[in-house]
Amino acid sequence: MGDESGLWLIGLGPGGADRLTEQAVKAAQQADYRFLEGYTALLAPATLSSLEEKLGTWQLLMRGGVEKPVELLSLATKSKVALLVVGDPLQATTHVDLQLRCEAENIPCHIIHGVSITTIVTGAVGLQSYRFGRQATFAYPFGDYLPTSPLEIILSNKKSNLHSLVLLDLDPSGSGEGEQSPMTPAIAIDVLRRMSEKLAGGAGDNANVTLLEEIEHWKIALCSDMGTAEEYIRVGTPSQVALMQGGRIHCLVIPATLHEMEARALARWSQGS
Repeated sequence: MGDESGLWLIGLGPGGADRLTEQAVKAAQQADYRFLEGYTALLAPATLSSLEEKLGTWQLLMRGGVEKPVELLSLATKSKVALLVVGDPLQATTHVDLQLRCEAENIPCHIIHGVSITTIVTGAVGLQSYRFGRQATFAYPFGDYLPTSPLEIILSNKKSNLHSLVLLDLDPSGSGEGEQSPMTPAIAIDVLRRMSEKLAGGAGDNANVTLLEEIEHWKIALCSDMGTAEEYIRVGTPSQVALMQGGRIHCLVIPATLHEMEARALARWSQGS
């Protein structure tokens, strides 16, 4: 780091204190100010404690502080500022925006990459990474508001014979400032079904029954606490996934047509195997 000022976007990977790169540890330790980005990921209290012990104390920065980074960038004009990000710091467009803001204001911006959830999940499940299409995120519904775009992305991927990685919301308030409550498998499947009913034209006689039935027969991989010692993967139908218990942070993989080796790899995680 030297004596220069600027912003360091530091990837923590899956978040374990023993899974950081040496470069990430050194940069975080040498920073004058450390912030932990706290709205795109959630770490267990024990993990937070061990990370803080290794890297130094930090201030939690939620959505407003990242998307309107006046304080962050002001500090970076005269000090070494580290923003710690779970996964890879450029996985989210919000952090890319920070990089562009630094460039516009002539603030040095340094990127220290970490292992992203995309890399962890695609490798662990056993599906070929080049066969994944656009990612989708299931957000908590707000009253009657339920966007169907995540399901449309999945259906588009399937049409192109591509797998889908689906990230699950952490914040029921939708503000990026509230207390995080990771979406459970049961809520995720409820959101999937509600989106399918909306796209199908409702659940009545005029509904597109083909779409509703198709989704109920999908095989879905539930990936929980990936990159940690507690990670596990299970595969089942939507009804089976909705009943799965355990784990804190989840995501889904919805496969397209499987190659032979992919089918064998996925079968390891099937219910009842």
